[in-house]
Amino acid sequence: MEQAITRPALGDIRRQPQAQPVRVKYCLYARKSTESEERQVLSIDSQVKEMLQLADREGLEIVELKRESHSAKESGKRPVFNEIIEDLRAGKYNGILTWAADRISRNAGDLASVVDLMDAGMLQEIRTFSQSFRNNPNEKFLLTILGGQAKLENDNRGINVKRGLRTRCEMGLRPGVAPVGYNNEKHVDKKCHAVVDTIRAPIIKQMFEKVANEKWSGRKIYQWLKFELNFKSRANKNMTLSSVYVVLQNPFYYGVFEYPEKSANWYEGKHQPLITKELFDKVQEQLKRDRIVRSDIKEFAFTKLMLCGSCGSGISAEEKFKKLKDGTSNRYVYYGCTRARDRNCKNGYVREEELIVQTVKIMDDIDLNNISMREKFEAEVERMRKFQRSFIGTTDAKPQKTIDLRSYAKYLLKEGSVTEKRELLLCIKSKLVVTSGVVSLEKKVLSSC
Repeated sequence: MEQAITRPALGDIRRQPQAQPVRVKYCLYARKSTESEERQVLSIDSQVKEMLQLADREGLEIVELKRESHSAKESGKRPVFNEIIEDLRAGKYNGILTWAADRISRNAGDLASVVDLMDAGMLQEIRTFSQSFRNNPNEKFLLTILGGQAKLENDNRGINVKRGLRTRCEMGLRPGVAPVGYNNEKHVDKKCHAVVDTIRAPIIKQMFEKVANEKWSGRKIYQWLKFELNFKSRANKNMTLSSVYVVLQNPFYYGVFEYPEKSANWYEGKHQPLITKELFDKVQEQLKRDRIVRSDIKEFAFTKLMLCGSCGSGISAEEKFKKLKDGTSNRYVYYGCTRARDRNCKNGYVREEELIVQTVKIMDDIDLNNISMREKFEAEVERMRKFQRSFIGTTDAKPQKTIDLRSYAKYLLKEGSVTEKRELLLCIKSKLVVTSGVVSLEKKVLSSC
């Protein structure tokens, strides 16, 4: 006989405990976009104010506030956002409160990092001013769509900007800051227009004329601008030597320009040229000859290794030849201040022979025990000994004497080649100082390298 199954009373059913909702702690993340079309979006302070009011209305717990101004276009390039990712993994908080979804990411890499944290349960919610994204398929899918839409906007904006720049170039308008001698037109409807700078343009034209017609070098132009004219750029700074060469090699001044640089895309400019194409070509030929001359300049032993004791400039060398009665000539090398820091420096010249005599005396004050050329000294002495044994027939059965480095260093200064002299002096950490023909060390006591 079957037993009747009695149904238990409702009160007898043991109620199962329901899972408690995870408490969300938020990091308020405010980011100011750097994209041009979003410059009118709320500033960081305004974002923070609005989101704090939202948190107060809805009782959201904010444990940290972070601000950032880096662009979100490239993955992994935002240091503050990277800190947030690490804090989420460490459990410092499990929610993000921000103004809009595109504040979080405008690239696939950062968006994937956020979604992965949601999948792992480390990020429970992303809350924005108008919506929220929790760890469920639909809301994560919507977050992915909004992030992808932001990336699409970035990509399209890049294409549109390049198209706009290309159109301006075809109109003869060079994008960017106008070179020295021109000013950028400030009116919005004349963007990229370059107008002649009436103050600086005549001097720029003279630069080309002096190089082409008077055979001036770039360095002489630099000294003329700095010491005679006190020429200043728009930023009220002296032109550097490199900027002088940039000007002299810029075809913009005769009416054409390349954009982007090194793209081989050339355009006819709408601006007023300062020089002719013929003058520009003459300047390029002169600069080319200057480069050839500079490459043929002989290397002197003491250049770049000495300082002027009067003004602190470098020391340069020049070569002089004096014809003798018998038809031969003597060669003399003089070292003197470059006057780069003080054009009126009165420090005189010193002959190379006198320079060597004084440098040899200085060697007595330098510790050569740890000099880096010891091995080279030993190899050179051994080479001479082998030469004596092989060709002169001398034998050297006696124990080898300790190499006198100081004597050998003095020998190199007197009889060595330019390269050997320079290698020796480069081992000394401090430079030589020349003051009124007297050579001394930059410091009284000097250790070798």
